Amino acid sequence: MLRRFQSIQYRLFVLFLLSMSGIVLAVSLLFYNRTTVQFNDKVSELARKNVSQTAGLFELLLGSYNSLSKSISNNMDLVRLLTTDHSDLPAVNYINERTITNILGAIYYSREDLIGIHVITDTGKVYNYGNYMNVVDTHYEQTEWYREIQKSAGKIAWLGVYPHSVIDQVETRPVFAFGRQLYDLDEHKPIGIVLFEAEPRSVLSALHNLRLSTNSQVYLLGHENRIVSATSSDPPPDLRNLEQQVPEEDVIVDRSNERVVIASKLPFADWSVISVTPGEDLNVELAQTQRYLFIVAPILIMLSALIASIVSRGISHPLKRVIREMKRVETGNFRHTVNITSYEEVNQLATSFNHMVRRIAELIELVRVSSVSEKNAELHALQTQVNPHFLYNTLDMIYWMLDEKGQDQLGEVVLSLSHMFRYSSHWEEGADVSLREEVEQVGHYLTIIQARLEGRVAVDVYIEDRWLDIRVPKMTLQPLIENAVKHGLEPLHADTGGKLLVRAEEYDGVLSLHIIDNGVGMEYERWEVVQIALAEPGKQAGSGQAGGIGLQNLNLRLRHMFGEEYGLRISSAPGAGTTVTVNVPLPQKEEKHEYSDS
Repeated sequence: MLRRFQSIQYRLFVLFLLSMSGIVLAVSLLFYNRTTVQFNDKVSELARKNVSQTAGLFELLLGSYNSLSKSISNNMDLVRLLTTDHSDLPAVNYINERTITNILGAIYYSREDLIGIHVITDTGKVYNYGNYMNVVDTHYEQTEWYREIQKSAGKIAWLGVYPHSVIDQVETRPVFAFGRQLYDLDEHKPIGIVLFEAEPRSVLSALHNLRLSTNSQVYLLGHENRIVSATSSDPPPDLRNLEQQVPEEDVIVDRSNERVVIASKLPFADWSVISVTPGEDLNVELAQTQRYLFIVAPILIMLSALIASIVSRGISHPLKRVIREMKRVETGNFRHTVNITSYEEVNQLATSFNHMVRRIAELIELVRVSSVSEKNAELHALQTQVNPHFLYNTLDMIYWMLDEKGQDQLGEVVLSLSHMFRYSSHWEEGADVSLREEVEQVGHYLTIIQARLEGRVAVDVYIEDRWLDIRVPKMTLQPLIENAVKHGLEPLHADTGGKLLVRAEEYDGVLSLHIIDNGVGMEYERWEVVQIALAEPGKQAGSGQAGGIGLQNLNLRLRHMFGEEYGLRISSAPGAGTTVTVNVPLPQKEEKHEYSDS
């Protein structure tokens, strides 16, 4: 069972199942969260629109009521009659009362929603217009609404919605009450109050506009959170957790699991509106989304399990066949091949395995055939191996024999040849040497050349001592000088003196070694072939001309050691000689830091 859990099929199945299930769950959660956010945004936007519409309705309604109240407080005739409401003549008092009643009646009939208009003077006189059977509450001075109108100081006081009239004991209909204090405009002193009672349907209709569902409760709050009106007779919920003062011209949307509270302050009165909606009324759409996801997500997970099983089996079965063939190969059976049709990568694996098996069989046979040849080659190499020291010792012996016979020049040639053999045959310590060693090797080579050419070539080698410790590839200068002598100076006429100069100069951190000859030079076509060969190592410069492969090899070694920006540069012209320049980097100087006591 444990091996089954460790199999690639099982692990691929678990991987695909977890990945696809994770994607399904992640997408579902993101979709639900996004839906919730959009729903909350929609509720908030709807609440703001409703509050804005409600504020507009209240602004129109209360604005008209405010104008209605001013039609009495600013009526000079009415104010004058109220200030002279007491006379010794009964006829005058009767005429004044009838005039006041007519003024109130004209205002009363200007609106259809008015239930009653009540004017109460400071002397205790009460004028009513509305219900024909008025029974005024004689204790009105002790009521809250009366004191609130008096405290309004001439401004309109919005009293709110009441289940019946606040002053007329006969009127039982719900009323919306408001009023203001009356002033003697000449002496600017209060003379009484005016109380309006109107039908509350306009106010209740505006409040109903804030309901988000049928179970929503809307409250109109006045000063100190006094309930002015409500759409339900149920007691209001505990709103103490809400801010005591709703911000001006703003809407608060407070969401919790149990309810959604929307509150706003009306800009034109000291009123606030609060709508309380049960959470389950607004979460119907979210609940439907949850049920949809609870059904769809398991179906998608089961579908993911089926797809994961098919994909993992399609990958693992061909691999199991390849493993079986590998076990056969382990036993030494190379005759079988794997023929499968699966995914492109698995097919390539099977094809590569078949090629590998065939190649292994061929190599085993090749090893059998070549093993005998290798042993014979090793024996032949041992038999033909020559000790280099035998050649060095022989040349040294010839030098001393020539020295004893007075053949000094020939002895120097033999000695230089011995040094050259020693220098060129020792490569085990690395391919780079100091420039000093290269110059010494060039000296031995020039000794042989000058002896062979019998003084026809004048040689001048001068390199400053400060550059002799620079490391360069071994056999850098000797092949270039050999090319200069062989291809440039030897073809010169015997009467023409050949000159060979070796110089070094520094420029911008680069040391340039110049090998200059006044030989026959190169034709442009030949020079162009050499340049292409140096730039493109894959092309040969020709069959041995101008150094050919030797120049390519040296240029490659220089670039390999120092970088692509270094190497050989060749300039030549027919009859004007040739200049070969070797560019190598100078070692970086160590920075010296001076410290001073601070």
